[in-house]
Amino acid sequence: MNPANLPFDSEAMLQGLRGWVECESPTWDADAVNRMLDIAARDMAIMGATIERIAGRQGFGGVIRARFPHPKQGEPGILIAGHMDTVHPVGTIEKLKWRREGNKCYGPGIYDMKGGNYLSLEAIRQLARAAFTTPLPITVLFTPDEEVGTPSTRDIIEAEAARNKYVLVPEPGRADNGVTTGRYAIARFNLEATGRPSHAGATLSAGRSAIREMARQILAIDAMTTDDCTFSVGVVHGGQWVNCVATTATGEALSMAKRQADLDRGVERMLALSGTTNDVTFKVTRGVTRPVWEPDAGTMALYEKARSIAKSLGAELPHASAGGGSDGNFTGAMGIPTLDGLGVRGGNGHTLEEYIEVESLVERGRLMAGLLATLE
Repeated sequence: MNPANLPFDSEAMLQGLRGWVECESPTWDADAVNRMLDIAARDMAIMGATIERIAGRQGFGGVIRARFPHPKQGEPGILIAGHMDTVHPVGTIEKLKWRREGNKCYGPGIYDMKGGNYLSLEAIRQLARAAFTTPLPITVLFTPDEEVGTPSTRDIIEAEAARNKYVLVPEPGRADNGVTTGRYAIARFNLEATGRPSHAGATLSAGRSAIREMARQILAIDAMTTDDCTFSVGVVHGGQWVNCVATTATGEALSMAKRQADLDRGVERMLALSGTTNDVTFKVTRGVTRPVWEPDAGTMALYEKARSIAKSLGAELPHASAGGGSDGNFTGAMGIPTLDGLGVRGGNGHTLEEYIEVESLVERGRLMAGLLATLE
């Protein structure tokens, strides 16, 4: 089977993808994510898959698991793992409207990662229409919480990965048309400052501002960044009334490192910030963590297979480890051959200018189809 001969159609793919993108699905809105999962479940049911809905927990949406018909159903096969949540709140579609400008198409979540998820299903659809039976059974797992570290579904992803021989992750492709064969370790932290209230006008000096302490600690956290381990604070909340000295302030921080040992040292440094200064208590607690994923022989053999397929399609396919986590961190760290970054090319993810390169829908769809058709 030559994937170059499969009749992928970028315009038809855009029509199907548009419904996905315009169904906004921010992580923290479980109902919105579930609506998106419903659309994907319906599409896969029409394709002939057996659909399982797994209820959400911890306030997140649910999970969709789809198993496609295969003579070896139940044996280890290929897992396609993607997330359907995005960072864009409901209503973003009014600011980041679906629009096509030449080879670019814009929309919330189109790049990260609905485009990659959609082309993965199109690859399965094209193989089925060609009456081609893949050597291995295919399972698709769509999850609701990757953008916040996968706190509610890591166990499901790892359990499903363990039942399969390979994991393919259609997160966005690299700008150089590359794929991802490893990812850095990531840790999240919750920050809380607790001060002493007072009237900000009449008795200002009697108070101890939690906001002031949070600001001081943010600068200290940023200053901890080195080439080996980065630190940043991305979320801050504090105070309720402008005429009150703030009693509480909260925040969230992120640390990233290429090596697990560097991240472990970074975690120690972050936790050591907890304490009391000038009657204000600052507390750091550890949130979700993604383990470092370093490419092993299995992953590199999988990459070489993909590179060979890409070459047959007339494209180079470089690879690299990447910052920014994905659910590939979990499966790769388990030692299961994992290839990430198989999704669309594009850019400006997590912004109001998020877009894909339209031509990459077909290019990456053919690459995915080639992998599904040859992995054994």
